[in-house]
Order: sequence, then structure tokens, then C-alpha cells
Amino acid sequence: CNTAPHRKEHRNYVTQIFPRVIAFFSVLFLPNQSSAESSVPQWEDNSKETLLLVWVHPFGARINIPDCWERLGMRGCKVTDDRSRYTQADAVLIHHRDICCGGTHLPPKPRPPGQKWIWFNFESPTHAPQLWKYEGIYNLTLSYREDSDVAMPYGCLIQNALLNKVPFGRYAMPLGGSSASRSDLHRPHLVAWVVSNWSESHARVAFYKLLKQHIQVDVFGAAGRPLSRDGTVLVDLIKQYRFYLAFENSQHTDYITEKLWNAVRGGAIPVVLGPSRKNYERFLPPEAFIHVDDFPTAQDLAQYLLKVKDSPSLIEKHLNWRKSYSLYRSSWYDDYCTACMAAKRRKGKVDVVRNLNEWFFS
Repeated sequence: CNTAPHRKEHRNYVTQIFPRVIAFFSVLFLPNQSSAESSVPQWEDNSKETLLLVWVHPFGARINIPDCWERLGMRGCKVTDDRSRYTQADAVLIHHRDICCGGTHLPPKPRPPGQKWIWFNFESPTHAPQLWKYEGIYNLTLSYREDSDVAMPYGCLIQNALLNKVPFGRYAMPLGGSSASRSDLHRPHLVAWVVSNWSESHARVAFYKLLKQHIQVDVFGAAGRPLSRDGTVLVDLIKQYRFYLAFENSQHTDYITEKLWNAVRGGAIPVVLGPSRKNYERFLPPEAFIHVDDFPTAQDLAQYLLKVKDSPSLIEKHLNWRKSYSLYRSSWYDDYCTACMAAKRRKGKVDVVRNLNEWFFS
């Protein structure tokens, strides 16, 4: 996997997630790009250079500015965080949490003619307050939601056969074969849950309290054993467990975060609590995860997990899909470059995001 800083999916300008990966990627390729070519496709260059200004880096943590040509083969896209270039910028990327809650102000008026403002957010609606304040000021949206103008999920699966045909393929991590045929068939531990934000009001906490009555759950983080925030430590921990609780802090459309992808990366079978099973199946094969809603009670779920633990055939069922896919984890770098390409594509066109609050909560 790449070493870019990962973050915690209208019209689409980036790749479609499972299972529509080809269609989602193809909208960004040169129309005459041959599918037989083995090199990563280059992005269209249909006008002069487009300048994207990152108004504030997410949560104030500055990252290096990416070279979009070097990273993704995007021609004519330039990213900067130099606010002195505000009047020259074709588009400004504005991170919602820093504007609504972090003490950062919107860019000054008057806005340069034709400049597009891009609403940038990866928190769920529950944690994206004050949307009503920003009605009508943005031109495009960039978020994890599939119906954003610029859709960038927290992660996605790419078929191995397509890795050299998609821009992000070079940063994807092969998942390998099924665990049922490898030495880790008998993982030493059963169920893990890492939680950094513990709240008694969360549905996931209530469900955990029911589940732990019927099966051992090892908890790490805010309400359990201490754990380093280093991502490698987390993945190494998950590799010791058969199941991992990928429980979201709130339940909203497409809000499927790094919790799921950490489980996938660690080779555990994800047990998910979030949006509907149908929603998850836009990201993963149906057998790749276990949804809490598949069972009438937490006890029924626990009984199934214990059954899987002792059944090589059921383990195979839940892991065999891995041999055909690689995992791409999104990064701020790719968000910046894809936002720039979206602005390039929409240059000269009239775009207004209306009813931001109503849409995001839908």
C-alpha cells in the first residue's frame, strides 16, 4: 500500500467502487485510450493548467503537496496551499470541519470570477454540523458519498486484472488467497474491536454490550487495552484475530470508513455495523463481510461466529474472494489531485450546490 497520508464516495470524476470499478475509472481516461495498453492511463489534457488552492489542510495537519502528473498521470493539474495565489486559483478546496469548527474562515470576498469552491468532507452527517450556513456558496462536493460530484471512498477493491489499467492501481495492496489454505487458518484469537471514540449513546456501544454476553470480545483503545495509533500496529493486531468489529460511530449512506478496510487489510472477517447490507455490497462481495442485521439478535450473531471459527469451509466462504482483489486506501494526496481534475473538467460551466444540508442527510 502507498505511504501517502490516509484519511480517516451527481457526477463522478474518480473510480467507481466495487463492483462497478471499470465504469467509474473510465470516465477519467482519454476517450481513445486503448484497453489493451498495459501502462496506467493518462488523464485528459483539454485546456491550460488548472490551479487548485487547498485553503486549509484537513484538521490543520499540513501534508506535502502532490505532483498530480507524477502520482496519477494527471496533466495540467497544479495543487498549492499558498493563499497568496487565491486570486489566481481556478478552484479552492475547503475542508468543512476546519471551517465550521476549527477557527478557519472562508476565503475572502469578492470571489474571483469563475472560481469554483469545493466542499470537502469525510465525516458523517452526525459529525458535520452547521451545513445550513453554507447553502449556495459551493460549486462542487467532494466526499465519501457515491453521489458526490467528486466521489472518493475511504477505500475500494480493484480486481487484480485491472491494476495496470487504473490510475490508483499502483498504490493498491494485493490481498492474496483465502486464509483457509494458509497457515493462519487457526488464528490465535477470536474477536477484536478497536474503538477510539467511546460514547454510551452510540448504537455500536449498545450492540457490543449485548454481543459480549455471548462471545469473548477483546477491546482496545478508549475503553480497553492501550494501543498505539500507528496503523502498522493496528493491522498486526488484527492479523491475530479471526473477526474484527468494523462498527461505525454513526449510520449513514456510504459512510464506510477505515474500520472496514483495516479489517480487510489484516485478513480478518469484518463484522460490520453501519449502513445497510445493500450499501456495503456496493463496496464488497456479499460474502466478504458479516452484517449485524443478518441476525435477529446479538446472541444469534455470536453463535454464527463460533460456528465459522470451527469450520474451514465457512472460513473459506468468507475469505476466498480475496485472491482476486487488491485494496486501495484513499489518501489526501489523491483527493487533492482528483478535486483539481474535477475543477478542470467543469471550467467555464455553471455549478451550484443547492440544499447541501438536505442532500448530505439524505
